[in-house]
Amino acid sequence: MSVEKKYPLPDLLEDCFIFLMAKVYQKAHSNFKRQLQQYDLTPMRHLVLEALWDEEGLTAGEIARRLVLDNATLSGVIDRMEKTGWIVKQADPGDKRAMQIFLTAKAKEMKSPILEERIKANEESLSPLSLKEKVFLKRLLKDLL
Repeated sequence: MSVEKKYPLPDLLEDCFIFLMAKVYQKAHSNFKRQLQQYDLTPMRHLVLEALWDEEGLTAGEIARRLVLDNATLSGVIDRMEKTGWIVKQADPGDKRAMQIFLTAKAKEMKSPILEERIKANEESLSPLSLKEKVFLKRLLKDLL
């Protein structure tokens, strides 16, 4: 028996979970990306800011662990953020080989408006759902990580 007969091709919009998740991600990511453009930020740069708003002076490795990213991906993001004036790197006094990352005045001043954009993007993406469904979806997504 052929694979096609044993496992017929799914209707992607109905049966393929990976396809559905990818489409939901694309829609939400595109919306958030559009909202952040006015600040010359990307969703990835926003995540770095969120980590540093939570705790300044982290190393790139610490940020990568918090955001569940690999160091190679984060390295270029941090360099671009430094060039565009969002962050500064300073040698760690306890380990001269390590660089700590700090927010600039610009990043500190823009915290509230940027967080408002994140809240709006989340609300827009989840607007078709009830509060109960939103809570349930969040739990399910965390379980899948």
